[in-house]
Amino acid sequence: MNIDVARASAFMAAHARLLDRRRFELVIGTGRPQDVLSALSAYRNEDGGFGWGLEPDLRSPESQPAGALHAFEVLAETGPEAGAVEMAGRLCDWLAEVSLPDGGLPFALPLTEPHGSAPWWVSADPAQPSLHLTCAVAEIAHRVARHSPGVRGHAWLSRATDHCQDRIRALTRPAGTLELRYVLGFLDAIHDVVRGAAAELQRLGEFVPAEGVLAVEGGADGEMLRPLDFSPHPDRPLRRLLAPEVIEADLGRLAGRQQDDGGWGVDFASATEAGALEWRGYATVAAVKTLLAHQKTP
Repeated sequence: MNIDVARASAFMAAHARLLDRRRFELVIGTGRPQDVLSALSAYRNEDGGFGWGLEPDLRSPESQPAGALHAFEVLAETGPEAGAVEMAGRLCDWLAEVSLPDGGLPFALPLTEPHGSAPWWVSADPAQPSLHLTCAVAEIAHRVARHSPGVRGHAWLSRATDHCQDRIRALTRPAGTLELRYVLGFLDAIHDVVRGAAAELQRLGEFVPAEGVLAVEGGADGEMLRPLDFSPHPDRPLRRLLAPEVIEADLGRLAGRQQDDGGWGVDFASATEAGALEWRGYATVAAVKTLLAHQKTP
């Protein structure tokens, strides 16, 4: 499992947006959390939510649930910095305001500027809760909550967690590969703190095949979720669903996807050229973070 961090750094300098350059620095140990938070703040709105293309295929400026997902991901990386605590608390307040009556989040809110956004964001029904999106946001919020009491005790997270649990208990099978991924991630995140999560993780984990590879319905040709997409964290209960040799093989595959320019790519289609390039910076951070995390684990 060999990665060339110097070449990856050169790719980030040449091609990535500032936020992902700062995140990359943090991942390789040369950056500061406050610099990451400064870059993240450019995507923040006065209401406490996040928009402005923080999700590369959702270019509209208003705050969106997908923006909250990506913001929480960054806040999980920066840890308990004072600025991160404030951002996370205000983000939870905003999520409480836009949640539907049952506690779920819509896939997207109405876009004020649809140009350049992918059609699945533009056409989303803001009156319908999305299990996929609610689980995704709540999962990362629970990971932030480990170092942020304000998130851990926030009423929004409690309601969203109850909503997801109720919907998950009613599932006979996930609606698709992406829903499965985010349902399992949510159950993994709450495994140690919510009664019943372990049993549901085991039950729904049966839908992941032994090789850990599933096609994404309606995705680009060859678009797949692979073992490290389902289980990126080496020390979590979700990892028990996949054999060690499956993970080891996927680590080799991921390392081997570093391109000649030093960066990683994605196998899904983006709505714009700008989005496609931004996804490459995002994917490079994710790949290096995952590979380095596994290097530290025996």
